[in-house]
Amino acid sequence: MRLPPEDRDLSPYTGWTREHWEAVADALLTAVRPYASPAGALIDLPGPRPSRSGRRSDGLEGFARTFLPAALRVAGAGGADPHGLLAHYAAGLDAGTRTPTGERDLADGDRESWPLITDRGQAMVEAASIAFALRLTRPWLWDRLPGPVRDRVGHWLADALHRAPNDNNWWLFPLSVGGFLAEAGIAEPEARAAVRRGLEHIDRWYLGDGWYTDGRPRAFDHYNGWALHLYPVLHAHLADDRALRAEYGERLAAHLAGYAHTFGADGAPVHQGRSLTYRFAATAPLWAGALTGQTPLAPGTTRRLASGALRHFVDRGAVDDRGLLTLGWHGPDLRLVQVYSGPASPYWAGSAFLGLLLPPGHPVWTAPEGPAPAEERDTVLALPGPGWLVQSTAADGLVRLHNHGSDDQPADAVGPDDPHYARLAHSTATGPAFEGPADNHLALLTDAGPTERGRVHPLGTGPGWAASRWHPRVGGRELPGVTVTSLTLARGAEEVRAHLVTGGPDGTPVTQTGWAVAGRRTEQHAVTGVRTGQHAGAGVRADGRLVSELHALSGFTAADSERVPGGTAFGPEAALPRLTGELPTDGPALFACAARLTVAEQPPALADALTLEVRPDERDPAAVVLIVRPAGAPGLWIRLAPGAVTVLPAERD
Repeated sequence: MRLPPEDRDLSPYTGWTREHWEAVADALLTAVRPYASPAGALIDLPGPRPSRSGRRSDGLEGFARTFLPAALRVAGAGGADPHGLLAHYAAGLDAGTRTPTGERDLADGDRESWPLITDRGQAMVEAASIAFALRLTRPWLWDRLPGPVRDRVGHWLADALHRAPNDNNWWLFPLSVGGFLAEAGIAEPEARAAVRRGLEHIDRWYLGDGWYTDGRPRAFDHYNGWALHLYPVLHAHLADDRALRAEYGERLAAHLAGYAHTFGADGAPVHQGRSLTYRFAATAPLWAGALTGQTPLAPGTTRRLASGALRHFVDRGAVDDRGLLTLGWHGPDLRLVQVYSGPASPYWAGSAFLGLLLPPGHPVWTAPEGPAPAEERDTVLALPGPGWLVQSTAADGLVRLHNHGSDDQPADAVGPDDPHYARLAHSTATGPAFEGPADNHLALLTDAGPTERGRVHPLGTGPGWAASRWHPRVGGRELPGVTVTSLTLARGAEEVRAHLVTGGPDGTPVTQTGWAVAGRRTEQHAVTGVRTGQHAGAGVRADGRLVSELHALSGFTAADSERVPGGTAFGPEAALPRLTGELPTDGPALFACAARLTVAEQPPALADALTLEVRPDERDPAAVVLIVRPAGAPGLWIRLAPGAVTVLPAERD
């Protein structure tokens, strides 16, 4: 990919400017052209496997998801289209809607027809991208299409108004179609009704402070930004609906106040949630805030975060030698891919080019880059809605997300733990282990295997802490009567993880794992520096720089480290530290440790970062009191009881 020279005066952190965004968009759009069908209706990209919807749907996905960034590129240039992008998509609109079909595969005689929009069918998703693209380019494309083509395209899109979506962010796809059709004078009553229905459904999931759950009770992830905020705000902006823009824009601004803290200094967003192959789509809500004026971020900070994320992936192999986005994170990695994803799915990332709608003279392009929040100072930020604690350190630019509120479990069924949701922690520099011991997890080792976390019940967040309750599961069934009450404390690069286990059989083995660090090589070492009477500690280092450590504070009696088979999304070789202990025969079963993820050649002794004192609770024999004193900082008085946590200043003592 050929890029313009860096401009370190305007962009001291990334070197990238608007011209870099335009060059990346042009390169991505040019690279897909050889895979278009003869008339351009389907873009059938190569890949390791089709999605569950079949190759015809995947071809429509290739058309729709590249049409959106093409539309943003042209609209952002005021209609200038030197690469003839709109002509290709106009021809595809014509060919794809002549004879829509229910056929899943690409028959030899028909390699152009689009699939029909059906209940909960993938074509509904792609219709939304097509509708937004048509809305953005209306003067240069839709208004110039022959009448019969407009009629066919409108008829195909209108099916989305009458079909049932999945009960999650999918309600926004008929909304997006309805917004365009209402403006185009097609099925106006039905179109406006679809907009109302979409907004009514997402309003049910809004928890306040800028956070939605995505249909399921505790599903929090990047869909907050690249769908649940983006689609309503973009619709309101294009409709010039001031009331909607104010209501949903205020929610977006509240979201961005915390979301901006989830990008590392290297540009990476936190590696958490599903559809991670969309990658730099994580920047779309940043641009939406700037586009609508609904953002707490300075213009230079918006561009620094967005350019940092785009460059992070371009520099690390997300684009292959054919110029195509791959299914994965940095390079290809099918372990990150859902069954609904096909070869063109990563092009949802095209929404990241929303910033091109802002003219070249806008401050978001002309202001010097400012630092990302993770670069300014060490921060620990509580996000009560999702039950998260976001911890960042300026020295290494790492961001860690401690999870005490997200599990992605359906409301009416039992699902296995999803590694991208259920872990105690996620970060910008690590991914979950898919084989071997689960990373960042407390497990009881039963005859049926290690337990999973299951549903996560948040118990609250506060300055520097977050807590939750959960009931360990094996094979989809909760262990009878067993409850784990978990607390994370964070300060600087250090963490304290404390778990009170009640109701478990005496002598049951318990393990706690730490961060799984990955690279081309990993090294294991002991953790030293003991101030608490416990001597167990283990650490691992990846590529000589990224360090993960655990040190026992209470309950754990041994430490080791283990390789992660197959590595993670961040490297082919990975390892994690692990502590072990067992449930006691009497008294509260408290397991506590210090943990750390950092970039440092010689990090200070982990155990020297704090002291921990454990006391019985005189009022409740099932509870325990902890006095935690971080080095050089005020201490905390903590009471852990079954399903309840209290955190107060240590002066109470």
